Amino acid sequence: MRILIYGLNYAPEVTGVGKYTAEMAELLATHGHEVRVVCAPPYYPQWRVHDGYRAGRYTRETLRGVDVWRAPLWVPSQQGGFKRIVHLASFALSSLPLLARLAAWRPQAVMLIVPTLFCAPGALMLARAVGASSWLHIQDFEVDAAFDLGLLKGGQGSRLGRAALAGERWLLRRFDAVSSISARMVERAIDKGADASRAVCLPNWVDTQAIFPLPYPSAFRRRLGIPQDNTVVLYSGNMGAKQGIEILADVATALVAHTDISFVFCGDGAAKRELMARCEPLSNCHVLPLQPVSMLNELLNVADIHVLPQRNDAADLVMPSKLTGMLASGRAVVAMARPGTSLFDVVSDHGIVVPPEDGEALAAAIVELAGDPARSAALGRAARRYAKRTLSPQAIFDVLEARLAGLAGEVAEPAGQTRVAPQSASSGGSSAQQGAGQPAHQAGQGGSTLPEVEQSDV
Repeated sequence: MRILIYGLNYAPEVTGVGKYTAEMAELLATHGHEVRVVCAPPYYPQWRVHDGYRAGRYTRETLRGVDVWRAPLWVPSQQGGFKRIVHLASFALSSLPLLARLAAWRPQAVMLIVPTLFCAPGALMLARAVGASSWLHIQDFEVDAAFDLGLLKGGQGSRLGRAALAGERWLLRRFDAVSSISARMVERAIDKGADASRAVCLPNWVDTQAIFPLPYPSAFRRRLGIPQDNTVVLYSGNMGAKQGIEILADVATALVAHTDISFVFCGDGAAKRELMARCEPLSNCHVLPLQPVSMLNELLNVADIHVLPQRNDAADLVMPSKLTGMLASGRAVVAMARPGTSLFDVVSDHGIVVPPEDGEALAAAIVELAGDPARSAALGRAARRYAKRTLSPQAIFDVLEARLAGLAGEVAEPAGQTRVAPQSASSGGSSAQQGAGQPAHQAGQGGSTLPEVEQSDV
């Protein structure tokens, strides 16, 4: 089957949506599908285009058997409401020539990854023009998040808010399939206008053979000089606005007198600089840069307790992708979530849930688990069992392929067909990469019948 995946983020980004989009494309390719991707140059979570790429050029490369076409985009050095809109719109506009070019390839399915919904009109036009099925996969409800996080002013009841929500509803109704990463997010999509008969739950996944509990202390504990009997509290992932990571510095400050508790914060993003400044004078904190995929399991295993902060106004909008790796590592999880959200549902049975933005409750939960290693270990085992049972790539991709085949009017593979596991370590903090996190760059390969996209300034 010829499948075009269209989305802003892709490998070699090491956190967030790009990781899952890349693994989806790679696994579909290993199953015999011909997959092409239209995306932007990698820039996330640093909000800076990665070395070896240019923001203002059209380029083409092959990554792990997938033909990847990249369109220019504008990356603001500082985020803001209007700048974020221009950032997203720049890719939506610059990618249109690639969609037109790939129309000659005649994909049978066009899958748009959201964010960004700005690309939805182009995806729908391409699908209609070539007779392909259209699929919208929602990783984040960006319209709601834009208002709730103050990126767009006026609120949802304003004229701008009503127009944005009406546009979102109009687009949701026009895709042949709409999926999201949790049952409650699927329900939200239906409430927003998606046809319930076309809605699919397609959770993010984790390779539990690549992420697993180590039988020995992590190398990071020795590298950071953390005593073996200390309880390590880890946050690993994007350090962006909606993560609410500023509360981690509050908690570390409040617990600085607990010399048996150490904090490790690993990642990158817009909020990292402030976190580093606040943690620098604290003796109980270690702040690390993003780690390569080859070190991911070691990193996740340095934790005795994983923490997952969340802002109150974003708690029901997203299902944090980093959670999958936390659960698979077999360590206790303390998450901030409101009752009735998907995050609450998952963590409440396999960890401890505290209210969003409640630093005192988070600190108390950490102290409680640090003083009860048996309970902490039991929660970790429960988390690991959940990951193995529920977050299997095979089960999730069976649903994806069956629905794709149904949309295309094809016959799905027999149920007993042998599956090929993803080739990359899956977790909330890594992307599909080769070796120690280095992608293979083979410009102009991938079996395309179209002319090369020459590297040229825009």
